[in-house]
Amino acid sequence: MRFDELGLSPTVLQAVTESGYESPTPIQAQAIPLILEGRDVIGASQTGTGKTAAFALPSLSKIKPLGKPQILVLEPTRELADQVAEQFLHYGKHTGCKVALLYGGVGYGKQDEQLKAGADIVVATPGRLIDHFYRATMRFKHIHNLILDEVDRMLDMGFLPQVRKIINLCPWNNEEQTRQTLFFSATMPPVIAGFAEWCLTNPASVEIAKREVASTVSHAFFPVAMTQRDELLLALLEKTSFESLMIFTRTRKEADLISDLLRKQPQIGNSVTAMHSDIRQNERMRSLKGFKDGTYKILVATDVAARGIDISDVTHVINYRVPENPEDYVHRIGRTGRAEKEGDAFTLLTADELEFAESVENFINKKIERKQLDSFDYQYTALLDSTPARPIKKRRPAPSRRRRR
Repeated sequence: MRFDELGLSPTVLQAVTESGYESPTPIQAQAIPLILEGRDVIGASQTGTGKTAAFALPSLSKIKPLGKPQILVLEPTRELADQVAEQFLHYGKHTGCKVALLYGGVGYGKQDEQLKAGADIVVATPGRLIDHFYRATMRFKHIHNLILDEVDRMLDMGFLPQVRKIINLCPWNNEEQTRQTLFFSATMPPVIAGFAEWCLTNPASVEIAKREVASTVSHAFFPVAMTQRDELLLALLEKTSFESLMIFTRTRKEADLISDLLRKQPQIGNSVTAMHSDIRQNERMRSLKGFKDGTYKILVATDVAARGIDISDVTHVINYRVPENPEDYVHRIGRTGRAEKEGDAFTLLTADELEFAESVENFINKKIERKQLDSFDYQYTALLDSTPARPIKKRRPAPSRRRRR
């Protein structure tokens, strides 16, 4: 199938053609016709499958410039909101529609200006959007296309009550207006399925999400003693020829410690940057831009960068710890091996993380290879034993014999 067979508007199709795209990805081919029909849609799709274009292209095809918000897109993080707003600007450049980008951590001035200028599309994080509602700078009366993106991440980050409030502010289906709701999530736990049933009407399901790692990604666990985690990380970096590397940590403090450690290494120095929610927004955007354009070769990040962020040409991924959620393992290492290019992913594994490692293997239904780094001076840990130790069988004590009197 080709994009010109999907029924997109001429102005949107022109932008797609200028981008050099001819054939849609599977989620685009399935979701776009349904959205153009006006159906509510539940889309289950992992990072890197073209999900943003799957909802942006048909949504843009259905509106004309009005000068009031008609499309509302909710995103869990500032970086995702910024990226999605860029996509709407790019694909809608011939439509005459304007875009407003609303997120916290920055002033209201520019955002107020975008709304006053007559934004037809609003891309926002939940907290800042509610702030604009209370400031009377954002109104929901003309919203007829509501897009909830990365809903599982919004749930993880505690945004569900705010999202419910926003949905209630939007028009519900009635005689005067029909609201189309699009619901995209990489995973669909029961609480999200129940939430979708509440806010969608007779939705069509499009499921592209797979519990597997791309065949272009070579990945393995690297067992190590807890006291040697940093030492093995440095050894892996020294032995690996990488062009663009992402290191994922579990906490913000850990990201700072690791980035500081790497900056002290002469062969790395200033080629490393960090990205997490405690870093100011303008610095986060600068880090992301610098990593994309090659100013930085290493990006140390929490899961704020694992999902949805469009970072291409990542050659290697290292998990400093095994993720607690198995879905995050697939998302993290999915940053490499994209667009049919090969990539490598290493995960440091210590004894306290065995349960997490088993959860990952159960999730992808595959045993992950354990590897050791040649010439690394390993301290002993039971994880390095190639065969599991046999349990020690204790001899039963002989029954005591009492003397007969």
